[in-house]
Amino acid sequence: MVPAWPQTASGPVPKPTLSVTLVSPHRVEWPQRLPADGSIAAWQEAVIGAEAAGLRLTEVLVNVGDRVRQGQPLARLNSQTIAADVAQTQASLAEARAAAEEAHANGNRARELGPTGVISAQQIQQWLTAEKTAQARVKAFEARLAAEQLRLSQTRVLAPDHGVVSARIATVGAVVQPGQELFRLIRGGRLEWRAEVAAAELARLKPGLAVQVTPAGGRTIAGKVRVIAPSVDAATRNGIVYVDLPAPGDARAGMFASGEFELGAAPALALPHSAVVLRDGFAYVLRVDAQARVALTKVVVGRRVGDRIEIVSGLDPQARVVAAGGGFLSDGDTVRVVDAAVGAAPAAPTAVRR
Repeated sequence: MVPAWPQTASGPVPKPTLSVTLVSPHRVEWPQRLPADGSIAAWQEAVIGAEAAGLRLTEVLVNVGDRVRQGQPLARLNSQTIAADVAQTQASLAEARAAAEEAHANGNRARELGPTGVISAQQIQQWLTAEKTAQARVKAFEARLAAEQLRLSQTRVLAPDHGVVSARIATVGAVVQPGQELFRLIRGGRLEWRAEVAAAELARLKPGLAVQVTPAGGRTIAGKVRVIAPSVDAATRNGIVYVDLPAPGDARAGMFASGEFELGAAPALALPHSAVVLRDGFAYVLRVDAQARVALTKVVVGRRVGDRIEIVSGLDPQARVVAAGGGFLSDGDTVRVVDAAVGAAPAAPTAVRR
């Protein structure tokens, strides 16, 4: 004999659909993070070119990827012609100095004998003029020698700063021209992340903020906001935020990277992920009332930390919701509560069809 179904004044008591565990949202302090995308680039890239004209490259001493020190030779140009000019100018300077010494001696004699009247005033003037001319000639050759020595020093291409060679155009045997690019150097080996941030979010950022940057296929790098661009792109309405990467690790200039700006902690109303169900593109929780009846409640979700999700709006903090197995329930279903520990982390789903 089949037992009679329990009756109430309004009809039979509904049969529970599932056995469920309940949980209530609770307040936590969660970090606020602002995600962004961007590219990794060199902090500054120095273009190193030739200063001498019409000389042939005889040696290239570095390659792409080499770390160099300030003043380190990167390449050498043929210096034979300029070295010969330096030697010739040095000989001419020595000759001019000898002539200047003789002229100086004659000048001293003219100054000593002038008052005595032994020699004519014209002769005195000639000796004094010759002295000044010889001195001027020495200075001219000294200036010429300095110029020739400068040209000789320019046959060595030197690193202007510490850094990493990022490009090498120099080829042995090529005849270079003034200003011709030979190398590119990432100054100090420093890289930065150039993040594109929506204009509406720029006010939340400031120099010194910590940033976590993750290059494509790489490990997360700790960075710090260096400067925020003073202008916004008129087409995209995004601003550039420059983030220093003190220890770039495996990151390379030109890589795409995603990252998060750490904006500090803020309170949040959190539920386990399993308590939120997605239907028709919206987030819902299944609130259970005192009669164990389910009410499908639409909510707005926010941050996610670990296995918990923030409920931004749509749910009372005192509400009790189904912790797991909500995908099997519909609005108005009746459930049997197995464990009603408010605020506790949900156990494994116990929802079973009856």
